Amino acid sequence: MHLNKDLYKSSLALLTDLYQITMAYGYWKSGTTEKEAVFNLYFRKNPFQGGYAIACGLDYVIDYLESFRFDKSDLDYLATIKGNDGNQLFDTAFLDYLAEMRFSCDIDAVPEGTVIFPNEPLVRIKGPLFQCQMIETPLLNIINFQTLVATKASRLHIAAKGDPVLEFGMRRAQGIDGSLAASRAAYIGGCSATSNVLAGKLFGIPVKGTHAHSWIMSFDSEDEAFDRYAEAMPNNCIFLVDTYNTIEGIKKAIETGKKLRAKGFEMAGIRLDSGDLAYLSIEARKLLDEGGFPNATVVASNDLDEHIIASLKNQQDAKVNVWGVGTKLATAYDQPALGGVYKISAIRNDNGEWDYKVKISEQAIKTSNPGIQQVKRYYNNGEMIADMIYNEANKPVGEPVIIDPMDATRRKKIPDGTTCKELLVPVFKKGENIYEKPQINHIKEFVQQELKTLHRSIKRFANPHQYPVGLEKSLFDLKNELILKFRGNA
Repeated sequence: MHLNKDLYKSSLALLTDLYQITMAYGYWKSGTTEKEAVFNLYFRKNPFQGGYAIACGLDYVIDYLESFRFDKSDLDYLATIKGNDGNQLFDTAFLDYLAEMRFSCDIDAVPEGTVIFPNEPLVRIKGPLFQCQMIETPLLNIINFQTLVATKASRLHIAAKGDPVLEFGMRRAQGIDGSLAASRAAYIGGCSATSNVLAGKLFGIPVKGTHAHSWIMSFDSEDEAFDRYAEAMPNNCIFLVDTYNTIEGIKKAIETGKKLRAKGFEMAGIRLDSGDLAYLSIEARKLLDEGGFPNATVVASNDLDEHIIASLKNQQDAKVNVWGVGTKLATAYDQPALGGVYKISAIRNDNGEWDYKVKISEQAIKTSNPGIQQVKRYYNNGEMIADMIYNEANKPVGEPVIIDPMDATRRKKIPDGTTCKELLVPVFKKGENIYEKPQINHIKEFVQQELKTLHRSIKRFANPHQYPVGLEKSLFDLKNELILKFRGNA
C-alpha cells in the first residue's frame, strides 16, 4: 500500500465529525450562525488515577485555527455527501457560505505546561455559534492526547527523581501524527530526549539512540559488533548488552570501552533491555566501576512505566542512571483517552443578554457548569492551595467560598488577600492570534516550576490527595437554579 500523498495537505477543515457540519448546517438554515455563544473544553477525571494533569497541545491548536478555512477540494467533497433520500446533503449556498467563512472567535486558554484539574476549562471559546461548533472535534483531538501524554511524562519524571527519561515510543505509537504529538508532549512533560528524529527536527527536541539487537546479531560475535560500532561512531557508544548473555555482554562492552579510551574516546555506557533490571544494573555498576568506567551510564528500557521505575529506585536499589520509556508513554498505555469534553455554557439572547446553559445528567459528574468561566488559582507561601471556577459576569469579591461541584458539603473559604492568578489567558481576539507562543524548552521548564508549587501528596501515585477545586458560591447557586429550572421543578 502506498502512502496517500494527499493525506497531509494544507487544509484540515474536514478534520472533524460529520455531526459538527450537520449541526452547523442546521444553524445556517435556522439563521442562528452568528448568535454569540461560549463553549468550554475540560476533562472530568484526572488521568492515571492521579491527582493532576498537565495542559498540552495549545501550540497545535493555534496553528490549526490560524489556517482554519475550507478550500475548494473540501467543498467539492462535501457536495458529494448524500442524504437518506439520495440527494445532496448540503445546499450549494451553504457550501458557498463555508468558502467565505473566516475564523473570528475569541479564544482563552491555560498556557501549555499548566497543572490543571477536573472541571476547569483548558480552553474557552467565545464567538459565532456556527464557528464554535465547527472546531469542537479538532480541539478535543489535539488537547486530549497531548495533555494525556504530557501528564504521563511528568509522572515518569517524578518517579525517576532527576534521572533522565528518554521517550522511545515511536514504533508503538498510533500512527505518524500520534508519534510526533507524543514526542512533543513527552518532552514538555519531563522527558529529556526522544528517539524520534523527525520530532527532533520539527520541535527542537534532543534526540538519542545508538544501536539495536539486530546490529549485534549481524556480526559473528558480540565482541566484533561492539568493536565495529565503536569504530563507526566512537562518540556515541552506549552498548546494548543483553542480546545473548547480559553479564558477559557487559564485560565485552568494557573491553571495547578500553580500546575506545586508548583512541581518545570514552564509552558513554551500556543499555539493559530485558531481564531482572535491578540485579543486572547492580552487577553492571560493579563491573563498570571495577573496569575503570565509574562515569559510564546504565540505561534501562523494557516496558517501563512510573510504577516500575519507582519500585526499581525505591525498593530494589537499582543502579540505573537513564530510563528509556516507549510503549507505555507514547500510547498512554494504562489510560488510552483523557475523556475531555466540550460543552456550551452560555448563549447571547435577542436582547443582548447572556442565557446560561447547563447539560443535565443523572450522573453528577456529567452535569456541566454554566457561565463564562474563568479559573482563579490561590497560593500560600508559593504553594497552590485551591482553584476557583467563577463566572466572569459575576466576579467574586471579599473572601470567596468555593464549593465542590460533586459534593456540596465540601467547601473552602479563601482568605482575603491571598495571592492568586487567573489561569485562562487571551490567545485569539476576533480570530486574530494575540498570543506569543513560548519556546518548547520554556514550556518544559514551566512544567517543573508548576509541579514544585503542588503539594507532594497530590503528586503521589497511590491514593493522591484531592486538590481543592470548586465553583464560586454564586456560580454554584446559578448552576442549581438552572438544574431545577430545566427539570421543571422551579
